[in-house]
Amino acid sequence: MPWILLVIAGLCEIAFASCLGKAREATGSEALWWYAGFFVALTVSMILLVRATHQLPIGTAYAVWTGIGAVGTALMGIFVFKDPANFWRVFFLITLIGSIIGLKAVSH
Repeated sequence: MPWILLVIAGLCEIAFASCLGKAREATGSEALWWYAGFFVALTVSMILLVRATHQLPIGTAYAVWTGIGAVGTALMGIFVFKDPANFWRVFFLITLIGSIIGLKAVSH
């Protein structure tokens, strides 16, 4: 169960970072809705991270949480915000994914 909470927390991290990106592009009340989404996703992400760390080592949980958020946000940047997707960027995203899987594999 703590791993499921941690993955959901990481997905919420992607959501709050994406909301910031959309808020930057929006104006007026639309931007306010994106900021509201940011605060909701941030709150849920933090609560789930805290709950996951009750049963998982803090170093592993934090590294996996930030890794999921980093990879997911980078992919959102590529597919939604039209960030560049060159060879090295994709290569290092793949190595980050491998590191996240490795941390999960060696954790108890």
